Amino acid sequence: MKPIAIHHRKGSFSDRWIEYCQANQVPFVLVDCYSSEIIQRLRDASALLWHIAHGVATDILMARHVLNAAEVMRLPVFPNWAAQWHFDDKVAQKYLLESIGAPLVPTFAFFDLQSALAWIDSTTFPKVFKLRRGSGSRNVRLVRTPKEARRLARKAFRFGYKPSGALLDSIVARKLQKSQQEGRLWSFLRSIPAKVRHRLAHDFMMGRERGYVYFQDFVPNNDHDTRVTVIGKRAFCFRRRVRSGDFRASGSGQILFDQEAIDRECIQIAFGIAQRLGTQSLAFDFVKNEDGQVQVIEVSFGYVPKLVYDCGGFWDSDLQWHAGAMRPEDAILEDMLTVLSNS
Repeated sequence: MKPIAIHHRKGSFSDRWIEYCQANQVPFVLVDCYSSEIIQRLRDASALLWHIAHGVATDILMARHVLNAAEVMRLPVFPNWAAQWHFDDKVAQKYLLESIGAPLVPTFAFFDLQSALAWIDSTTFPKVFKLRRGSGSRNVRLVRTPKEARRLARKAFRFGYKPSGALLDSIVARKLQKSQQEGRLWSFLRSIPAKVRHRLAHDFMMGRERGYVYFQDFVPNNDHDTRVTVIGKRAFCFRRRVRSGDFRASGSGQILFDQEAIDRECIQIAFGIAQRLGTQSLAFDFVKNEDGQVQVIEVSFGYVPKLVYDCGGFWDSDLQWHAGAMRPEDAILEDMLTVLSNS
């Protein structure tokens, strides 16, 4: 077998992919997907693995081009087109999920100010305002009045928004308390200058988010959401508590791994969507509306691997539980090896 090409970025899935290949004698080669010669390098590979990241501007700007070109070459890739074309783009996810009739929380996108203002004047509040980019609840806020919504919409079509969010919110305010609790305060404070430089460089490369406005219905009375990560025929599940005094669960760090408390309907819906879309790996965030119906908030091929591992096992599509922690990087690579062995 030709070697599997791996784009290596320290701290990404590639760390474990390299370990797995070395331990199991799987031939691999490290490649630089930013190289102008990457397509030529891939002609000698059997597959391409690249953990693209929303926080790496270069990945967002060009990773899809390389991955899609590799698929045109008939090369198996991770993430494949079905998993990554809508990554870190909530507007794209809206149209994708609506196209297959998925139970998406009602979502509204506008691309001119007058249409947005007319809708604001005709709808009810509160609503949730989001930018298409961002994770961990960054760039997400609760809008309680039409006046506030109009202000946000006007800014969206004029000055726009920084894609990484406000520096104070994303770097200091939301992580300071956690670092204090974990005894890492000094280490965290020393890291702030580097984080600020990274955010500034990211915003410079990506440009401001403008020319659209995105709202979702606010789904009240949820003290948690349910995260279901489907990798192949496996579903890894946990719940996330809503932060105190907030409405958001993503980024709270309050994780509940009790599998008996997982709503099985969330698992069934996640498997159904993943199969319909043909994705290799996709994480779903679910809440329940006031009628008790399960609804999808958003999806992402990217996630924190440790939380998936800490689930302690996975569910199959027949809703049978399989005990035993599994690293998601291993599941992804094993599925790729199965594809290669069957080709």
